[in-house]
Amino acid sequence: MASPDLSLFTYPNETPFVELDCLAAFNALTDKEKLYAHYLSQASWYGGLIVYVQTSPEAPLIFSLIHKLVTAESVEDLKKTAIESGKATEDDVKALLVYISGILANSGNYKGFGDSKIVPNLPKERLENIILTSAAHKADPKAIETLWNACADKIYSLEHSHQHLGFGDKGTTTYFTPNCTLKDSELVGNFMKKYNLEGYNNRLFKYEDDGKTTYEVRMASVLNQQDDEPFLMKDTIYEGCTFRVTRGDYSGLLELVCQNLEKAKEYASNDLESNMLEQYIKSFRTGSLDAHKSGSTYWIKNKGPVVETYIGFIETYRDPAGMRGEFEGFVAMVNKEMSAKFGTLVAHAESLLKELPWPSTFEKDQFLKPDYTSLDVLTFSGSGIPAGINIPNYDEIRQSEGFKNVSLGNVIPTSFKGFRHQFLSEADVAMMDKFAVTAFEVNVGLHELLGHGSGKLFRKEGDQYNFDVETVINPLTNSKVTSWYEAGDTYDSKFTSLGSAYEECRAECVGLYLSLNQDVLKIFGTEGVEAENVMYTTWLNMLWAGSAKALEMYSPASKKWLQSHSQARYVILQVCLEAGEDFVKVTETEPGKNLLLSVDRSKIKTVGKKAIGDFLVKLQVYKSTGDVKSAQEMFNKYSEVSDDGAYPWARWRSIILAHKQPRQIMVQHNTKVNGNTVEISKYPATAEGFVQSWSERFSSSKVESLLESLWQKDAKYFYAEPPAKLSAAC
Repeated sequence: MASPDLSLFTYPNETPFVELDCLAAFNALTDKEKLYAHYLSQASWYGGLIVYVQTSPEAPLIFSLIHKLVTAESVEDLKKTAIESGKATEDDVKALLVYISGILANSGNYKGFGDSKIVPNLPKERLENIILTSAAHKADPKAIETLWNACADKIYSLEHSHQHLGFGDKGTTTYFTPNCTLKDSELVGNFMKKYNLEGYNNRLFKYEDDGKTTYEVRMASVLNQQDDEPFLMKDTIYEGCTFRVTRGDYSGLLELVCQNLEKAKEYASNDLESNMLEQYIKSFRTGSLDAHKSGSTYWIKNKGPVVETYIGFIETYRDPAGMRGEFEGFVAMVNKEMSAKFGTLVAHAESLLKELPWPSTFEKDQFLKPDYTSLDVLTFSGSGIPAGINIPNYDEIRQSEGFKNVSLGNVIPTSFKGFRHQFLSEADVAMMDKFAVTAFEVNVGLHELLGHGSGKLFRKEGDQYNFDVETVINPLTNSKVTSWYEAGDTYDSKFTSLGSAYEECRAECVGLYLSLNQDVLKIFGTEGVEAENVMYTTWLNMLWAGSAKALEMYSPASKKWLQSHSQARYVILQVCLEAGEDFVKVTETEPGKNLLLSVDRSKIKTVGKKAIGDFLVKLQVYKSTGDVKSAQEMFNKYSEVSDDGAYPWARWRSIILAHKQPRQIMVQHNTKVNGNTVEISKYPATAEGFVQSWSERFSSSKVESLLESLWQKDAKYFYAEPPAKLSAAC
């Protein structure tokens, strides 16, 4: 078997770093608001360390090792000592700093966008040399060597099952033990449905106990099994296996989260914020998902806060079963000017929903107008920083209480800095350079509010339906609806691993479809010729992402998509290519070297609108009715990467990879309490600045010992041979 292409798994030394600036927005806060934001940020940063435990068996040790390295001395001293030793070059040290940055930016050694492994871009012996000449090693050689020996091989391993996240022998995950397969996931899913449990805040451990297969569903909480407070349920026999629901996952880290949420509560601006934080604390303390749902309800009702935040086990993209949430937390300040535009969009939402192509019976009975704000991010912890969010993800709350939309205003322009658009004509490159930021703002606004915020799920609870089973007609069959969500079903539990890419595709299509509306473009400050250019750029950018970027996130070996948004955009491109009439074309202009994407802008409002509209009807009908089989068949067809025909994407992938640009890493601020106010620190937009920001983020080495103890607790489930104790390092 050929060796894997290292460029797919490394961050190059020229990786760009950009500052996520929010100084003006933060400095405009009162002292009380700054303290509120600071303690929420601390809770988010501590909680973000949970992601290392959720990513791979070795990730907690990698964090502990690199955190010891960068806190024992300055980056400049680390660099100077390594180079002067003669055992490492300046390029070697740069490669290490970029690797460290990649680990910290993704909260683990797998990319948050794409799920592929991150390995150092320098030889193992050179990295070891830098570690052994460091101040951290001089201070405690036994601890550093113990950590290095425990994770060095895993850091560099690119065995097939280590290259990407996934089940069992096909990938790496810590949401499940390695002996779990898709069948195990389905069995556990059925058990959880029967006993009304959801997967957001748990992991699954499978082992033998007294000769019987046992599935341990371990809930995230501060409290452990031995604590007196009553817990969920006793051991249960289901399908001949023992099911054991326990708690105490990430206990020490969640204790730090709760301590900071308690402090933040002292500076809350109203009862809704206090009640929200109280419920989050209860959830993280006890493992109760209902408490987090309650906190989310308070959060939705807290309209237009000056400091916005959300925290918990949220997005399910990286669970191979699509049910378990990765921890994330964000803190941000409202951008009033941009928020006014989103407020106007919300005011028009009900009329815009009527323009969507599915029948009104497939739309929610009542549109609950959400809070929609543009935010300047102060803190975002997790495996990546999105451009926009539509939360909470709990189906029952979204249908009955509503949701919130946030556009991360300082993320959007930052993400376009220094970017080159390949595979386009010079005229289209100029169009993207001029209008891409505005077009993306339009797309994000529509995607979050009316994409994720639209559509009804048909449900049956007992003998009651939430739709008229006698009169509602399926537009694809012209007959009555014959499928729906039963009691205990959620979108995630039914659509599982398909769910994320499918829902992102639906939201992206809504954004494209409604970007044709002149009133929408006017809300975003564009009219006339400029509005037409923004509309064209919105479509061009989506189709460019589907053709020029998406296949970076596809694995030919496993024939598996590694990233939901990338798969969604590729599917949209295929739908538009299928529409014909020379609406969209991709040609190989230089054999094996270059491609050209062209979009006939005169046909967007005709051919393009019809193609996306017809596709949207199918997407929504299958989602509303829970028709996973039809959804899977359709989506798999458009997701196929073929190596023949008019568009040999499997062959063209090598051309796309040859033009690949490194993904940016965003440098965030730190805050620190000084008396009755809070100081904010900024850092250079470099690898050195990024690493420095992390070296100053936590006030003690306690986080290292907590992660090491969590690794030790789980090690027996993830290693064939019991690893060495880390007592020397703890």
